[in-house]
Amino acid sequence: MSSLKHRLFAAAFAATSALRADRWLRPLAQGCGAILMFHHVRPWRERAFAPNRLLEITPEFLDRALAIAVELGFDLVSLDEVPLRLQRSGRPFAAITFDDGYRNTAEHALPVLRRHRAPFTVFVTTRFADGAGGLWWVELEEAIARLERVAVSVGGACLEAACATPDEKTAAFERLYWLLRDGPEDRLRATVALLTDAAGVDPAALATRLCLDWDELRALAAEPGATIGAHTLSHPMLAKWPAEIAGREIADSKALIEAKLGVPVRHFAYPVGDPTSAGPREFALCARAGFATAVTTRPGHLFPVHGTHLHALPRISVNGFFQREDALRAMLSGVPFLAWNRGRRLNVA
Repeated sequence: MSSLKHRLFAAAFAATSALRADRWLRPLAQGCGAILMFHHVRPWRERAFAPNRLLEITPEFLDRALAIAVELGFDLVSLDEVPLRLQRSGRPFAAITFDDGYRNTAEHALPVLRRHRAPFTVFVTTRFADGAGGLWWVELEEAIARLERVAVSVGGACLEAACATPDEKTAAFERLYWLLRDGPEDRLRATVALLTDAAGVDPAALATRLCLDWDELRALAAEPGATIGAHTLSHPMLAKWPAEIAGREIADSKALIEAKLGVPVRHFAYPVGDPTSAGPREFALCARAGFATAVTTRPGHLFPVHGTHLHALPRISVNGFFQREDALRAMLSGVPFLAWNRGRRLNVA
């Protein structure tokens, strides 16, 4: 799964490194802190068709990423500390977050986090913890991996694509992923359900295999430095749904996780988290639900001005496309995001 944004960032990381801009532009570009976003942390398994590989890094790269952050002077802090840190000057900070509640967070990320004594937050989607399915991007990958041809109707148009070879599968996934993601979410989920049914993919079995269940989450929540956050009930792109549904997904996920785990839930992550998935309406809904902070996937560092926009915080995605030290140093300098955000420190519209 690639996009123009990822290609632009790859070029920006390369240019930042070549020009050593991560050093001489850092005073201008680096904020007072950053929130790092992770998904899967697991040993890389070589495979010809891996369209979701941007969502995974290796344990070795996580280890290197935390070491580099500390080397560059970042304090590793919990999300609970972020609002206060935004109000005062001092050493830069980095907060570590994991989306979706994958089992490999406990299996492969946790030993690294313990070694670095790094606080971390895991954002839980309750449907995934129930083992009920709904990881549509994984379901789409699994279906295309099994099928040799795709034929679906999307928005009245028939989409047909051969997917017998890894290259054909990658092209089919890319085409379908963006066509579906750019449209209504009910259509997306219905189309993916048709494909999983045709391919014999069991969505519930995928969720059970990939995601932590409630007992495992309870054990993870007891770890020193662990914080559990909410990531909705069913992982919808909230801005595409009526306010009543979006509000219920936000507020009820907080209440359900608190009831299941017996811990306070103070932080929220918007699924997908880009401007088409979360905007001012969703920011207000999170504030109304009582969350202390809410994080997006809009790229950027944190600046003091974010102290008045705690429910629209940017994050830095540390993902499988950029498992290189030069890219990580560029991200921690803030330089690529200064260019991406056109010099703006705040992007909450």
